Amino acid sequence: MDWSNNVIDDILRATQAKKALDKLMLPFWNWSQRNSMYPLHFGLACCALEMAASSGPRWDAERLGIIYRSSPRQCDVLLLNGWISKKVRPALRRLYEQMPAPKWVIAMGECSISGGPWYDCYNVVQGADTFLPVDIYIPGCPPRPEALIDGFLKLQQKIKAEAKGPFLED
Repeated sequence: MDWSNNVIDDILRATQAKKALDKLMLPFWNWSQRNSMYPLHFGLACCALEMAASSGPRWDAERLGIIYRSSPRQCDVLLLNGWISKKVRPALRRLYEQMPAPKWVIAMGECSISGGPWYDCYNVVQGADTFLPVDIYIPGCPPRPEALIDGFLKLQQKIKAEAKGPFLED
């Protein structure tokens, strides 16, 4: 199967069809990426309750295409909330690496952004951005469901601005 993929890729490059395909498909890929986000929820504290409330009938995050999944292989957004201990950090890194590209990270709440009230504790990581590339920060302790939904809308704007196509990255 690899040889046929390589032949097709060579033909697309030689005929400049790859660039035409990128130009044609880029708006469609971008629209589908930003309107169907599948966050992997990793919550340890009170922010997890606010995340659950954002999915409830009052705020209904699913109307924006935000559907929480449990497997990292089915997700494109890692939603971190709660404090991150040094013992959990390698597991979080492994979950991030198991997610398919393109992928994004949201740090929700003061604990995941800076360690929160436990920032000077010996076993608490002082921010998710010390070991993961965080795209969106949602401050608050805990942030309200409206803030979480606003964070997802900001991520949609970021995805729209990046405008990456599947062939453009190589």
